[in-house]
Amino acid sequence: MDSPSPRATRTGKGRDTTSHRVTRSSLFAVSVAVALTVTSTACGGPSDSEIAAMTVELPTSYPADYQQIVDQSKSEGGELTIYSNTDQENWVPIFEAFKARYPWVGSVNATNLDSDEVFQRTLSEQATGSAQADIVVSNAAEAWGDFAERPGTMLDYTSPELAALPDFAQPIPNIHVLSVDPITVAYNTELVPEDEQPTGIHDLAEAVENDPETFDGKIAFRDVKGAFGYTVTSAFMEHSPTAWDDMATILPQARPETSTGSMLEKVTSGEYAVAFFMGAPALTAEERTGGLLEAGFIDDGQPMLRRGIGIPSSAPHSATAKLFLDYVLSEEGQNKVAEGGLTAYRPGVQESPESHVPTYDDVLDEVGAENVIQIPYVKTPEDQSDEFVARWTSLLG
Repeated sequence: MDSPSPRATRTGKGRDTTSHRVTRSSLFAVSVAVALTVTSTACGGPSDSEIAAMTVELPTSYPADYQQIVDQSKSEGGELTIYSNTDQENWVPIFEAFKARYPWVGSVNATNLDSDEVFQRTLSEQATGSAQADIVVSNAAEAWGDFAERPGTMLDYTSPELAALPDFAQPIPNIHVLSVDPITVAYNTELVPEDEQPTGIHDLAEAVENDPETFDGKIAFRDVKGAFGYTVTSAFMEHSPTAWDDMATILPQARPETSTGSMLEKVTSGEYAVAFFMGAPALTAEERTGGLLEAGFIDDGQPMLRRGIGIPSSAPHSATAKLFLDYVLSEEGQNKVAEGGLTAYRPGVQESPESHVPTYDDVLDEVGAENVIQIPYVKTPEDQSDEFVARWTSLLG
């Protein structure tokens, strides 16, 4: 747990880059019981009078009337429900620390739904007057764009922590950013040794051109017909001036996959030598595969998928939801985000020794700020996405 994150230096595009080799061997050791149950409820909780007497020291930067939110939370029954597509183990250190700060909150429950299901369930419950979600969390950028533009879905709230965060921390009104997930490229180290691993998509195109035998039918990409694949791929293609030329070289040797999980499995097994535009879980795969799989950033265009967090207008525990949202954006909360294995982005937060997952600043240091692509929270017109998919598909072998 205390060992530093393993890293290696390699040269690409005429400059040295530091490639994170992230491990998570100890990440799941944090309160296994909490991780397994997701819901953690205090037994024999405090009485109403004890709750009323509890005090919390608030940051001096918070507005003078913030205490009213704290007092309202005390009357909400000590519960919080989160609809999310975030893995349960990512929440464990966050929940434990949040409940320690606000001890009258005895039960925090997070679902683990598909990206679209997070929003579909929330909308369905709002329509039937049976809302349960206090917080909605998802990294589905286009789905957020569609959801938030519907009148009356989100509570009007801006966190007092926003002033201390980067300018991308609120992609659209009432939606804040919990973490920023780097999209990755991964290699089978037996098929592509570390010193031969391209550092970006342009480098991969050159490698395919120079050594077609190694990469013939051995490249995977995230299927652009799916929402995730389209979102991250189209953002990269718009950013890079050589992208379509590079894909004309790569895609005849490539095949689509529908999930990061399947891509990880097939790169590890050797079915693929390389996979690109993978989700952030690839960054923690090295130790799980004994070093057979290594993942890194994309230095000619690093897509960053912001994990949005917001409060539905129908939240039954809206004050407690505000406390939670503000907590995860705070310096302490962002350190817990990093400890849980997500990419913290608040300035000054360091890589966690528990998870070894790089922070947003680490990504900037490796690829350069000019190569970071913040994926927008917008819904793409259908004709535009159809045109993109048709052009992409025409390049496949």
